Amino acid sequence: MIIKCSVIGCSNRKDREKDLQYYRIPAVIKNQGDECERLSTNRRRQWLAQLGQSFENKNIDNVRICSAHFVKGKRADLYDQLNPDWIPTINLRGCATPKPPVHNDSTTPSTSRYNRQKDRIQRRLDMSQFATAELTDTGPMDEDSETPCSSTKTDINGQYIEGMKHEIEALQSQNQHLKSQLSDKFSEKDFEGNDEKVNHLTGLSSHETLMLVFEYLLPYLPSSFVMTQFKMLIMTLMRLRLNLSVMFLAYEFGVSQATVSRVFTNVMDCMFARLHPMVHWPQREVLQKTMPMQFRKNFGKKVVSIIDCFEVFIKKPSNLQASAETYSSYKHHHTVKFLIGITPQGTVSYISKGWGGRTSDKYITEHCGYLNKLSPGDLILADRGFDISTSVGSLAASVNIPAFTKGRDQLSAADIESTRKLANVRIHVERVIGTVRQKYSFLNGTVPIRFLMFKDENDFTVLDKIAHVCCALVNLNASVVGFD
Repeated sequence: MIIKCSVIGCSNRKDREKDLQYYRIPAVIKNQGDECERLSTNRRRQWLAQLGQSFENKNIDNVRICSAHFVKGKRADLYDQLNPDWIPTINLRGCATPKPPVHNDSTTPSTSRYNRQKDRIQRRLDMSQFATAELTDTGPMDEDSETPCSSTKTDINGQYIEGMKHEIEALQSQNQHLKSQLSDKFSEKDFEGNDEKVNHLTGLSSHETLMLVFEYLLPYLPSSFVMTQFKMLIMTLMRLRLNLSVMFLAYEFGVSQATVSRVFTNVMDCMFARLHPMVHWPQREVLQKTMPMQFRKNFGKKVVSIIDCFEVFIKKPSNLQASAETYSSYKHHHTVKFLIGITPQGTVSYISKGWGGRTSDKYITEHCGYLNKLSPGDLILADRGFDISTSVGSLAASVNIPAFTKGRDQLSAADIESTRKLANVRIHVERVIGTVRQKYSFLNGTVPIRFLMFKDENDFTVLDKIAHVCCALVNLNASVVGFD
């Protein structure tokens, strides 16, 4: 391909005039900052205006302008905007004399103007250097000389250098202090002795409890080059506690969003494996010895569990069958339902896997494995939705639920009294559920579908693990049930 100048009336070609350079139309540079993009856009516009041609039917990347159309025979740098060779100006459109360039202020830069501008800048630099020298060299004069005393000069320079040293040391000390503060953020030292901060960010009652949990998990926590294991645990607890977004945690901990998601999933697997045994079914002898008085007065020592279900909102599944199975007519939302059982002492003793929000409480209780925990003679307290007396009776156990008013105008006096006694103690399971949701508001938000899509070898989803871990962490805090 023969490269030739595209200026009208110019016949220069690269194969004939080998001593000339040929320049493309300047491109717009968008990846080097706003100032660079502004200058390159303005330069391209002025080059096209100088040529005064239409390139609609021609690839503009193939347009060339030879160096004969520049004052000094060479194109100026992009940031040297005052240079007359910032745009082509000589022999354009077949003219015998150079055509003035087009500028926003309607002025014509020339070589003399450009040189004057450079001289002014140089004079300002010289004056600045002279003023600095005057400030540092001023002092008493020698009697036989018009210059300052050499000893005075030395003293002033020494004081100046000494002052600069002190300023540098102060700046270095301040920089070191800021670095230490930045590195200590969310570290073990940052939480030391601050139980209020621990409770607000993690849901645990004290710094001592936090460190016990960390030491218990430490050998099994994943390692990372960008975060310490303690920060990984704190970040996971903060997301559970405050339902913080992945983007916010990425900014707060100085990592990428992908790192936050990966760390959260990995730490959750570790916490589930280690803390899962903290949600356990106690032996009957232990329950009877620690039975609260309000249960002993009304139900003796037979109560082993109070059960209820709670629902967690999820985003609408794209699959039609999954969407139908998870829609809860009670919540008017797509949900995942969990069966939770607490002991009379107020600790979580059972938490099921997640079920679709459409599933009934009775069906979940009979198919989630809860009944396998019962022994003959056990008594369960439940709400009216748990019509499971037949399945529980087959295990020689019993269930106590409020009386039904169906077919009757009102309850009898005996039914009212039994319902009142049941309500007084069954409210504790609602309080525990409220505590779990209050301490770990992740369960109060709308959970993404990705936390339900993948299951491990034991058929647990990420949301199942989150629910189990939150209940285990609540068990580490004080009970909501009084023992007197």
